Amino acid sequence: MTDCLDTTFAALADPTRRAILAMLLEDDMAVTDVAAPFRMSLAAISKHLAILAEAGLISQEKRGRINWCKLEPDAMRNASVWMQGFGQFEPVDLDAFERFLEAEMHDSLTSE
Repeated sequence: MTDCLDTTFAALADPTRRAILAMLLEDDMAVTDVAAPFRMSLAAISKHLAILAEAGLISQEKRGRINWCKLEPDAMRNASVWMQGFGQFEPVDLDAFERFLEAEMHDSLTSE
């Protein structure tokens, strides 16, 4: 479980990846649509997506010629259970998490 947690928290440590997760809260997105708001190459976004996929936070599927990304919210379950074990954290409120990710996305886009 430790390796899984390490991978999850490492993926969440980057503000670009958190912004991507916030975007995917709305709906599945094509990779090019995920990349659109960022000032970085498609290759750089693809690396971020690969890290999120490795952590199980997203899945990717090829539909025709387009690669689609989908949020996998259950992947956060182990991290949530681990944090709850400290007794200082409430169960993850996905609505609050969505607001947090949206704020992070806004901050990362305005700071570029």
